[in-house]
Amino acid sequence: MAIHAHRHGEESNDRLQQRFKSQVQKTGLLKLLRERGHHKRKPNKRIIRLRALKREEFRAQNKKKQFYSNM
Repeated sequence: MAIHAHRHGEESNDRLQQRFKSQVQKTGLLKLLRERGHHKRKPNKRIIRLRALKREEFRAQNKKKQFYSNM
């Protein structure tokens, strides 16, 4: 997908550049290209399990905070 930014009337170069930059950011193209720039190894089963346990800990803490928030 090509991104175009044409000048509107008496628009300055800086404003044109800002508009183009915002269009590029909205597409998410740079983020995608940066991710593809380096090889990312898939997490193994041990890492997945540790992350799941950590996530459960955080959820339990947040649930406790929510329950005791009136104190």
